[in-house]
Amino acid sequence: KGRRLQQLVRDRIQELLKPYGVVDEDVKSTTMGEGGEDVQLSPLARRLLPISIECKSHKAFAVYKPFEQSQKAAGKNQPVLIIKGDHKQPLAIIDLGYYFELEACRVREENK
Repeated sequence: KGRRLQQLVRDRIQELLKPYGVVDEDVKSTTMGEGGEDVQLSPLARRLLPISIECKSHKAFAVYKPFEQSQKAAGKNQPVLIIKGDHKQPLAIIDLGYYFELEACRVREENK
């Protein structure tokens, strides 16, 4: 499951950055058990998309029920779930497709 998720994310990043000169070799899914980031970016890809990716695929996470609640309340809008644990920073949980739509907008704006 985890490997497929990493490959999905890799493919989406490759698709997002291809118009900006990024080739497949600039975005790699690491082997399972390898330390560090799950999806490695070349310096060019990292300049365009300055993020670090960790992928986790499990049967269930505690955020799914609250996210489903945000989906029901969202109507035509994009659901965003904000979570915060004790002594932890707040996190925003959004749909993967929506995240890449946002990144595509940002990359286009920065490379006009």
